Amino acid sequence: MRVTVAKALGTCFGVQDAIDLALDEAYRGELTVIGQLVHNPQTVERLRQNGVQIVDQIDSQDIRTRNVMITAHGAPESLRHRAEDKGFRVIDASCPLVLRVHKAVAELVRGGFHPVVIGQAEHVEVKGIVGDLKDYTVIRDESEIHKLKGRPKIGIVCQTTQQIDFVSRLVDLIRSTYPASQVEFRDTVCKPTKDRQVAVRELAREVDLMVVIGGYNSSNTKKLKLVCDELGVKAFHVERASQLTPEMFHGHEHVGITAGTSTPHEVIEEVYYAILNMPGVDKEACSGLPEREKNLY
Repeated sequence: MRVTVAKALGTCFGVQDAIDLALDEAYRGELTVIGQLVHNPQTVERLRQNGVQIVDQIDSQDIRTRNVMITAHGAPESLRHRAEDKGFRVIDASCPLVLRVHKAVAELVRGGFHPVVIGQAEHVEVKGIVGDLKDYTVIRDESEIHKLKGRPKIGIVCQTTQQIDFVSRLVDLIRSTYPASQVEFRDTVCKPTKDRQVAVRELAREVDLMVVIGGYNSSNTKKLKLVCDELGVKAFHVERASQLTPEMFHGHEHVGITAGTSTPHEVIEEVYYAILNMPGVDKEACSGLPEREKNLY
C-alpha cells in the first residue's frame, strides 16, 4: 500500500493568522474568543491551555477579560459595537477573504440588489455576513430557490467554503428559473478552499481510499469528503490519528490524505505517520508531506 498527500491541504493563511494572534503573548490570560476561533478540536484545546477563554456569545456573563476576539469566520458590525459598548477592547481575527464577502454584499445592496447567500444559514460565517441586513435570503440548495420569487434584482454571494461547481450550477438554475430578474453573482469561494477542492478531486481519481482530516464541525472539511463521495471513492473523515485502525486500510492499495483549511499541520503529520506505520505500507512509494503554505491570497 502506498500513501499520497494532496498537493494543497490543511491550515490556510487566514486561519493561521487568527491562531497566531490569539496566542500572542501580549494577550496571554487576557483574551476571550467569541465562538470557536476555528473549527478544529486540537486548536481549541491549545487555545484553552494557553489561557484563552472561549464563550458562545458577547452577552455571556463568563467573560472576565478586557480583550475579546472576533473569530476567523467574521461577525456583523453590530457585534463589534455591542462589545465596545460593554467596554471591551475588540481584537478582530476575521479572515480577509471573509471580509471580502461582507464588502461584496454591501456593494450589491447599495446597487439595489436583494442579497442572497449560498450557504448554511446556521453557520457562524453566514450569520456574520447577514447579521446586519434587514432583508436577505440564505439558500442551501435548489430546493430553496423558490424563496427568490418576485425579486427583480438578485445579488448572489456564497459562503467561502462552498464547492464552486455546486455554486455555479445553483446560480445558473436561479437565472433560468427567474429569467425576468437581473442576477448579479460574485464568486466569493476563497482560493485556499478552491485549491484544496481541486487537489482532492485530482487525488481522488488516483486512490482507492481517502482519509479526510479536520473537525467534524468544519464546513470545508465536510466538502472535501463530499468530493470523494461524489466520485465514488471511499473516504474516512477523522479528527485525529488515534481514530485510525488497521482495519480501515485492509484491502486498499493507494491511500490519499487531505485536510480542511482549519486543520493544523501538526495534526496532518500525526495522521500521515500513523498511516505509514500501518501494516503493508511501502514507505518508499509514499509522497511525503508538502511544505507548509506561506503564500497569501
